[in-house]
Amino acid sequence: MKVLVTGGAGFIASHLVDRLIADGHSVAVIDDLSTGFRGNINPKATFYEMDIRDKAISEVFAKERPDMVDHHAAQMAVIKSVSEPQFDADVNIGGSLNIILNCLKYKVKKLVYISTGGAVYGEPQYLPVDEKHSINPISQYGISKHTVEHYLFLYNLTDGLKYTALRYPNVYGPRQYPFGEAGVTAIFSAKMLKGETVTIFGDGEQLRDYVYVGDIVEANILAMTNPASDNEIINIGSARGSSVNEIFRIIKEATGFGGEPIYAPARKGEVYKIYISAAKAKKLVGWEPKVSFEEGLKRLVEYQRSK
Repeated sequence: MKVLVTGGAGFIASHLVDRLIADGHSVAVIDDLSTGFRGNINPKATFYEMDIRDKAISEVFAKERPDMVDHHAAQMAVIKSVSEPQFDADVNIGGSLNIILNCLKYKVKKLVYISTGGAVYGEPQYLPVDEKHSINPISQYGISKHTVEHYLFLYNLTDGLKYTALRYPNVYGPRQYPFGEAGVTAIFSAKMLKGETVTIFGDGEQLRDYVYVGDIVEANILAMTNPASDNEIINIGSARGSSVNEIFRIIKEATGFGGEPIYAPARKGEVYKIYISAAKAKKLVGWEPKVSFEEGLKRLVEYQRSK
């Protein structure tokens, strides 16, 4: 099988590329390296340094003729979507539409689209959140990611494009960038290993759902290979909420950090408490997380320690 992975130099998708190549598939990667890193790209993958908004992406599709497309590339920062909503929409909606239209033009068998479970639902009416929950995003990022799901429904209806939309939780693990806004687990572990003070925004009791990157890769593989996932929107989560204060305590113990956090005002656009039911994922394709949060954090700390 030939697979085109957008965002394949990034944290999550680079792990997916490694798995696809290990499984014997041919892989092409599109990434503009704005947040991804060349060093993450598997040397056996064909790499195209391009923005997903670039019309020349049609030439990549024409050359590679992928059977499957896994679309990870995105503007992924909630805070940036608040401050730069037009850019967020341009990348996440306009760029995704560019990918979708090329999937139609070159008769791609299926598109796996990465959406967000943490941002499309808004402040939850019940927990854990399932796919039947109302959609009330409170950030521009949540709006842009959800909008693409409507395009997928439309082009399946009108043109027969098969898709699966995976609504991700917070993903963590090796290769996560520790110096940006996203990825509290990576940021905390990197700072604590250096003996630097950690900042917690808000009271630290906000809850998020964390799933290890290896389990996320498995969800993508199942979405590509199991027809039960065709034309479905599927939550990927652990159904467990972990607080920022809890994360601080676990990483503090794993790193031997001796300090305490600084608390700063909460950030605009972020949901306070959410965790996600993956009952549908288990029912349809047999997916459930296998790596515990505590074990995954230990793996992350050891990876960063080795770096």
